[in-house]
Amino acid sequence: MEEPLRDARTLVNRLRERIAGLIQNEKLAPGDKLPTEAQLTARFKVSRPALREALKLLEQDGQIYVEHGRGRFVSAISAIQVDRPITVFESVTEMTHHYGYRPTNKILSISEELPDKTLVQRLKLGAGDRVIRLERLRLQNDEPILYGIDYLSRSIIPEKLYDIDWTGSLLELLDRYRQRPRMSSASVTAVMLPIEVVERNDLRDFGPALLITETAYNDVGMPVIYALDYHRGSHFSFSLLRK
Repeated sequence: MEEPLRDARTLVNRLRERIAGLIQNEKLAPGDKLPTEAQLTARFKVSRPALREALKLLEQDGQIYVEHGRGRFVSAISAIQVDRPITVFESVTEMTHHYGYRPTNKILSISEELPDKTLVQRLKLGAGDRVIRLERLRLQNDEPILYGIDYLSRSIIPEKLYDIDWTGSLLELLDRYRQRPRMSSASVTAVMLPIEVVERNDLRDFGPALLITETAYNDVGMPVIYALDYHRGSHFSFSLLRK
């Protein structure tokens, strides 16, 4: 029996993921018909309007298509499984777990700073606003696999910085303040770590990296994190689905 969905803020998006998972788990092929609305509402224990919104998102994604009078059907896109697609939005912690890693987070620095022009633009900051700068290193068996810097508006976090445990998931921390990111825009570049980062943190063996520069947004579309994550090239790869 499926677990009921109760979080109103994320119900539609989570429901979309559940239906996409149903397509994969039940190995529905292109052209196969989805269960009826009545069957899906009973299975997921959701309202008919929420279900229709989720189905509409799947249709917009191209994963299903509608034939009026006949129902909804699986598209060819849904049948294509892409290993770790870069289009998946998730925390860095979740992402590393999917690769089979269970890294430890090492806090290199945490500070409150004045933003530069890029941060003002990316985080839509006002005059006098400050940012929190969080610099972390992820290690797998004491080997560095990911170096990252996260910026977020100081106004989001009311507590003193030293009263907060920064070693866990930043997304889960922001969830406490009802600012959890739900989506992001990102770019990927093949780079080397900045030389000052290499020298300051003794990362001379890190090698080439995939830099993901990402702005993450909350439920209402406001930016809450601007992140620079350097994934060690020898440990990570990402796939694309083009349509």
